[in-house]
Amino acid sequence: MSENEYRLREALARIAEAATEAIHGGGSSEEEPGNGEPSDEAPAQDKLVCTPKALPKRLLVKAAETAVHINPVNAPQFSPAAAAVGFQVTEPLFIAVMTSKYWGPTPRRLTVSYLERTPANLRARIVSHMNAWTRTGCISLVETSGTGDVRISFGPGGYYSYLGTDILHIPKNRQTMNLQEFTMNTPESEYKRVVRHETGHTLGFPHEHMRKTLVARIDPQKAYEYFLRTQGWDKATVDAQVLTALGEQSLMGTPADQTSIMCYQLPGSITRDGKPIVGGLDIDPTDYAFAGKIYPKPGHVMVLEQEEEWSEAEDAPVSV
Repeated sequence: MSENEYRLREALARIAEAATEAIHGGGSSEEEPGNGEPSDEAPAQDKLVCTPKALPKRLLVKAAETAVHINPVNAPQFSPAAAAVGFQVTEPLFIAVMTSKYWGPTPRRLTVSYLERTPANLRARIVSHMNAWTRTGCISLVETSGTGDVRISFGPGGYYSYLGTDILHIPKNRQTMNLQEFTMNTPESEYKRVVRHETGHTLGFPHEHMRKTLVARIDPQKAYEYFLRTQGWDKATVDAQVLTALGEQSLMGTPADQTSIMCYQLPGSITRDGKPIVGGLDIDPTDYAFAGKIYPKPGHVMVLEQEEEWSEAEDAPVSV
């Protein structure tokens, strides 16, 4: 990775963090929620939650190569301290799981198609909600009569999407996104909660509730009991979908945001402090700010930090 690419990655993280602090007034995302606090049983038992799909392990390295080719900033970055002691990572699979999957800052159109026969009004409604992210971002989605980059099915399997550039490795006869039983009769609130959430995954955004600071708030035993009762999940599924924290080194995200559209609603009955993780029902200001930073629209220039110069004699003395 070049020095400019490294600096871009660092700048993205700093800008996103500054945007979050500005939006939340510098407060912690773990403050006690106000209005709209989810009930103790949220998500509701009759609602399906998102279960992201991962590629077969045999494709992980190839998918990581694709992600880096599309957007060099996706390559994992190791700390200067690790480099100073000669730390090297040579295991390809380890590098693969540390590689992010963003499409890059250049405007891009992803095509959308459907595996089932789908009414025109339903197709248009879904694409309209997918494009809610274009309010600040430069990645747009457009329906095609051919085979799309994003392929949607309404069949069994719940709600899910493959993550970002991984969709390029899915066989063309398979869906990259599933919206089980979505119809024109599905409430508008579910279009905002589900379609926009799954589109966030397609753009490369992982689940926010799996950030380290939020996972640390969850009591594992209570989570096993809760998800078995409400979703029928076994222990392994809960571990994979709720209790395994994302590697922060693989993210270019903001500080953990529990009101993000990418965050589950989790009840206080499964947290250590008894306070719920409120979750997101729509794209929130932090989501929009972050999308606009990593997918800037034309005319919105990403300014990298500039190194200041002064003489060595002016260097401030530091005592430790």
